[in-house]
Amino acid sequence: MPDGTPNPQAKHTKYAIEGDSLVRKSEFCPICGPGVFLGIHKDRKVCGKCGYSDPPKTYRGIYQEEE
Repeated sequence: MPDGTPNPQAKHTKYAIEGDSLVRKSEFCPICGPGVFLGIHKDRKVCGKCGYSDPPKTYRGIYQEEE
C-alpha cells in the first residue's frame, strides 16, 4: 500500500496458527478444491482460477420472504 499500511487482503491474513497446526480461514473453491480461495466481493464470491461464482442466497431465489 502506498501509505505504508499492510494490505488487509494479503495471503498471510488467510491463515492462522493454532498450536502446532496451520488453519485456513477463508472459503475454498468447490470446483478447484483445497488450496484455491474464493475472492470475496460485496455481492458475490468468485474463484480467480476457474471463474466459479457464488452469489448470495438472497439473489439465488432460495429464500422467500416470510408472510
